[in-house]
Amino acid sequence: MSALTAAQRLSDLARLRRVRDRIDREYEQPLDVEALARGANMSAGHLSRQFRQAYGESPYSYLMTRRIERAMALLRRGDLGVTEVCFAVGCSSLGTFSTRFTELVGMAPSVYRRQAADAAAGLPSCVAKQVTRPVRKRQAPQAEPARPAEPAQRARPA
Repeated sequence: MSALTAAQRLSDLARLRRVRDRIDREYEQPLDVEALARGANMSAGHLSRQFRQAYGESPYSYLMTRRIERAMALLRRGDLGVTEVCFAVGCSSLGTFSTRFTELVGMAPSVYRRQAADAAAGLPSCVAKQVTRPVRKRQAPQAEPARPAEPAQRARPA
């Protein structure tokens, strides 16, 4: 790899890190890939490809994961309804929010709100956040495929 190519790669990684940090800070703002790309002086397509290569998911998926993580924390508190939480984390559609929440968490936000109040009772918020962090299906640990059972050993004639 030439020095120019290596320098460009490091520059791209620094810009991608700034994009990720911006998503982490401004998740509740209306962000889209085009706006993020403009802020990083990249095209939307290039940003999406490079972000996925560096972090394993698209900028939009990363944004939605951050929003759902924050929504989980707000729902655990129990003082806001699902609709209020949806808008508080930057989602503009309750249907999209509920669908993405269910995909990432495995249950509807209203069900999570009811169950989380009981499950997280007494846990420090930092522990509750770690324990309840959403895991994308493709990131979930894969169970090893079941191996066929060993054939029963034949009894030897005596």
